[in-house]
Amino acid sequence: MTAYRIAPSILSADFARLGEEVSNVVAAGADLIHFDVMDNHYVPNLTFGPMVCAALKPYAAVPVDVHLMVEPVDDLIQSFANAGADIITFHPEAGRHVDRSLSLIKDAGCQAGLVLNPATPANVLENVLHRLDMVLLMSVNPGFGGQSFIPHTLTKIRQVRALLDAFEAQTGKRIALEVDGGIKVENIAEVAAAGADTFVAGSAVFGQPDYKAVIDKMRAELARV
Repeated sequence: MTAYRIAPSILSADFARLGEEVSNVVAAGADLIHFDVMDNHYVPNLTFGPMVCAALKPYAAVPVDVHLMVEPVDDLIQSFANAGADIITFHPEAGRHVDRSLSLIKDAGCQAGLVLNPATPANVLENVLHRLDMVLLMSVNPGFGGQSFIPHTLTKIRQVRALLDAFEAQTGKRIALEVDGGIKVENIAEVAAAGADTFVAGSAVFGQPDYKAVIDKMRAELARV
């Protein structure tokens, strides 16, 4: 039985009430808090730094899942680990030495992951699977919230799931498969059926008046898979 996790992205929260928003979404049943870090360099947008992560940590009674859309990555890995990140993921294109960056995350005591953009091939994972706790597949091009799910991502989810399952069969280590972009009540079951187990949802949760009602609906959909 797959243990599904829902990770609301605070990119879609009310920035004037971030601490309260994090508390509310955790109370509504979030399993992770997804923290999108954009630098206006690797992606065309600018969001949060380590100080915001540290300020929100006391409100997050669940693990903080930091997604670094930054270039270069290594200096910020330590900063976010110090700020309370539990999981840190980054894009292989943004780091010169992917293996070293993954090692930095692990050495800082965090879980480590790689993020694949829609056009990034899955084979970049093959030589670093032993370092990974999570793979994050982008189902939109990174940079902005509220985009629509790219349908071809379903094929890629199945491809990566097969790769991770083969690794688990060989080593006994399970690697989480997270999907980010355009996830909503209407498509979460389809994404889960393709092989994802962790779901980033931004506007689908924070854009609604009742966070618990949305998360409950997502869980009901996942229960059908």
